[in-house]
Amino acid sequence: MRIRFWGTRGSLPVSITAGGIKRKIVEALLAAAGRNLRTGSEIEAFVERELPFAVSHTYGGNSSCVQIDIGAEDYFLCDLGTGARLFGHHVMAQKGPAAPGTFHVFMSHTHWDHIMGFPFFAPAYIAGNRIVIHGCHADLEQVFRRQHAAPCFPVEFDRLPAKIEFVRLEAGKRHRIAGLEVTPKLQLHSGDSYGYRFEHGGKVVVYSTDSEHKPDDARLTQGFVDFFRDADLVIFDAMYSLADAVSVREDWGHSSNIVGVELCQLARVKHLCMFHHEPVNDDAKIASVLQETVRLEEITRGDHTVRISSAYDGMEIVV
Repeated sequence: MRIRFWGTRGSLPVSITAGGIKRKIVEALLAAAGRNLRTGSEIEAFVERELPFAVSHTYGGNSSCVQIDIGAEDYFLCDLGTGARLFGHHVMAQKGPAAPGTFHVFMSHTHWDHIMGFPFFAPAYIAGNRIVIHGCHADLEQVFRRQHAAPCFPVEFDRLPAKIEFVRLEAGKRHRIAGLEVTPKLQLHSGDSYGYRFEHGGKVVVYSTDSEHKPDDARLTQGFVDFFRDADLVIFDAMYSLADAVSVREDWGHSSNIVGVELCQLARVKHLCMFHHEPVNDDAKIASVLQETVRLEEITRGDHTVRISSAYDGMEIVV
């Protein structure tokens, strides 16, 4: 399975500021001072190999949208945040509007940051496309219809040329959807959210965002350890620090990097990818959290190593 991240921010999309770009340029020029970089290829190699990721790149600012590619004709997406717009444009550029496709979407929940990309999702505007929106919420269709209704958006839902279907999934039950094994799990979040365990070809990917974990609830913890068990990749909501998650932002429905490491160590997960980044955190802060989390995994490691990464818009992971 190939995982592509089209949107990785939580709560709302953000963009890098002019001040942020200026700071990156200053840091890059300071790092390049005294070097004899004469050609474009030399400069590019310096940027790629020697500058920290947070200086040479950005984690991005689109809200949640993750693609799961199993090499099939059908497309699979988790959530329809603003990253869905980029994904839709990518498909149109790759295949063109004349080639119809089927798009399976698995919705964690219907808060706005996870649905706001759908009105700008190009495949929905092309006749012959089929979009199947899967989820465990009873009001899934009504939410999408309301978003398209006046005065919020000028295109009514019923005017979308694509065929759009809604499929209700049962949490805790394993479903087979277009060759992909899918098991949803109820998570602690306002209005409920659902994580998904995807299995294909002997590989396991878990998408678990917008989920709060109570450290003193052993039953809840064990349930997620079982859900994550032996996964090749867990995409995990690590929006807050642990201090915030258990104090000022308790009951806000999100988790922390520290809880993510603990759960993945207990479940013997191969790779933990932190996701749903706090919108106030700039690239430097996200990179700092990643560095701290890698160190935490090292000093708490037993006989099993968990690889740690932070998702960014455009990132690909192959499992």
